[in-house]
Amino acid sequence: MTDDTLNRIEQKVYSGERITFDEGIFLDERADLLTLGRMANHVRERKNGNFAYYNTNVHLNPTNVCVYRCRFCAFRADLRAEKAYVFTDDMIRERVLEARSNGATEIHVVGGLHHQKKFDWYLNIVRVLHETCPEIHIKAWTAVEIGWFSFITKQPIEWVLKELVDAGLGSMPGGGAEIFHPEIRDQLCEHKADATNWIAVHRAAHQAGLRSNATMLYGHLEQAKHRIDHLCRLRDLQDETAGFQTFIPLAFHPENTGLDQIHKPTGSMDLRMIALSRIMLDNFDHIKAYWIMLGEQIAQVALGFGADDLDGTVVHEIIYHDAGAKTPEGLSVEHLHRLIRESGREPVERDTLYRKVLRDGASWTVGEPLMAG
Repeated sequence: MTDDTLNRIEQKVYSGERITFDEGIFLDERADLLTLGRMANHVRERKNGNFAYYNTNVHLNPTNVCVYRCRFCAFRADLRAEKAYVFTDDMIRERVLEARSNGATEIHVVGGLHHQKKFDWYLNIVRVLHETCPEIHIKAWTAVEIGWFSFITKQPIEWVLKELVDAGLGSMPGGGAEIFHPEIRDQLCEHKADATNWIAVHRAAHQAGLRSNATMLYGHLEQAKHRIDHLCRLRDLQDETAGFQTFIPLAFHPENTGLDQIHKPTGSMDLRMIALSRIMLDNFDHIKAYWIMLGEQIAQVALGFGADDLDGTVVHEIIYHDAGAKTPEGLSVEHLHRLIRESGREPVERDTLYRKVLRDGASWTVGEPLMAG
């Protein structure tokens, strides 16, 4: 029965049919890794051929002070903690000017929810970035942060998004999703925005013309049913809005968190999650192997297990390094090219909206959209 079930699912994948919730559970729990990878690679090549994408980007985390106390987070700090910090406008300008000098096309902005900062402070961050370097795309604020802004302003999500777009926001990252199912979410971050709110924010963003990413944090307290439930909810919203660009499975790093008794996911599990995501999310164009969390070697192998994107140079990433990530705090474009070519793929630099970047040193322009199949 197991072989028959797997053969039937394989035929559905190769013919482009959608995999059901129950079939997803079966693949997660029963399929061997190489079979899973073979199916995922088929989907990956059908959509993106032999290309592997990356971008030249820099991170900005304006504060680590946060009102929430998520058990999985090693980044947050209390207001008076020794490691607490808050960026000034000059520090924000310095970061984006550094990004421009390095040829970055994107700045990725997320951080803590500082309970003493009003919405105007967060809005001003976007405005300062945009006014300083208007050519750099601002990907900022997760759905959890947008929900917080709505709460502290007592304004609807749509109003918050319009204010941010008017200030220069270009798109949204996919963080804060963690695991949607309340059985697990309540154990990880019981006071943070729940699945309904996260989905509502991304729906509103898509309806406003903003593109966004989506994530799932795996390798902690969850089981297969929670992971597949999460993927199916994302797939349903993508059916509705077509606003997601990329899905990023995020490996849990337990060091310095409230769950440090848990072992970090193995390389085998990392590859399974990449492959499973590619198979289940048939309406997502891109699956990202986020090298910061996976490590360079697993991310490289993941390009044959369903992933078509490595993220980018990721300069100044600190959230996952606070949780024990041993990867470098940034990679050169040359290094990314080497990782991609060694995997047998062709590197293509993209901007945030998946347009081909035409580069002359630190100067660049964008070309036509990179069309997924």
